[in-house]
Amino acid sequence: MSRTLDPRARRDRTRSRAWFLQVHYRWESEGGGFTPGEAFAATVRDRRIAPSRLGYLERLVRAFENNQEVIESTISECLDNWRLERLSVMDRGILRLGATEILCLPDLPGKVAIQESVRLAERYGGSESPRFVNGVLDAVFRAAGPDDPPRRG
Repeated sequence: MSRTLDPRARRDRTRSRAWFLQVHYRWESEGGGFTPGEAFAATVRDRRIAPSRLGYLERLVRAFENNQEVIESTISECLDNWRLERLSVMDRGILRLGATEILCLPDLPGKVAIQESVRLAERYGGSESPRFVNGVLDAVFRAAGPDDPPRRG
């Protein structure tokens, strides 16, 4: 059962998601020379991230790193006529973030993960990104089903 977060905690989670995209970009730009955890550590070392955002950011990065194969496989199965590696780095990051929350974080409703990912796509993606992200993550949510997701954070 999810608990209701106060507005400040919700805002911190929203900002943690944006930080996840920066960690993701750093990880991808290294071309395999970093793990997501190493990209997280380097980002924390090089950037000023509010302490109230670090916990959820680290949780997201660890959940993605520990479940990357399942997350990417599920996204790939839900992409219609697309391959994950052919998407923009930003769309790929937003899809990985949303799928991580849907598949691995049991205390977060899947619909919230989708809504937050669509907001990030509106802010950081291309003009078609919000609709694309919504469609793919909705398919991830449906594919996960109530009993299927790994839910390992």
